[in-house]
Amino acid sequence: MNLTLASEDIASSPEFRHLDSIAGIDVDLRYATANNFVGRDLYSPYDCAWLHVEAAAALERAVAWLAVHAPDLRPLVLDALRPQRVQQQLWDALEGTDLRLYLANPARGSIHSYGMALDITLLDADGRELDMGTGFDDMTELSHPALEEGFLLAGQLSEHQLANRRLLRSAMLQAGFLGINTEWWHFDCGDRELVRATFRRVL
Repeated sequence: MNLTLASEDIASSPEFRHLDSIAGIDVDLRYATANNFVGRDLYSPYDCAWLHVEAAAALERAVAWLAVHAPDLRPLVLDALRPQRVQQQLWDALEGTDLRLYLANPARGSIHSYGMALDITLLDADGRELDMGTGFDDMTELSHPALEEGFLLAGQLSEHQLANRRLLRSAMLQAGFLGINTEWWHFDCGDRELVRATFRRVL
């Protein structure tokens, strides 16, 4: 099996589902706008509002869990499928900085490029993003789930902010996603090494 797929061929692939087919979510793909750390649209002319069918099913489980446990809240998808060429552009934008720790090396492949990762937050009943202590793509240690308790003790994160992060994690982890230590908004669907070895990467 060919383990790559061109961005142009996503719409005709049965391996992927469009985010429009998933009820109960909002979508604001930041890399399709200038509202990202590079400051420009990286996705046009391609539609990148796609997930692998397995990740889409897991997102539906998260939506269902929130409907029961926090019915006033909705997930906001900030990034889903991120083609390899875009991952390379992000990597190049951080050349010569220590911020590359926040990105997967394109040589290995971001799990986003397989449609098996999500960047996500939560909206309240009025459509406002919950306060998570930092914004999306905030490349500081305040974004690190692994360091949250220390920042709470130091007064740099509040209990309310941590409660919002924990709620997001609860919704995602019970659905089959895995969090990472450096970004509260990022979740992989399943084991990274298995994904890299067996799923098709979008170029």
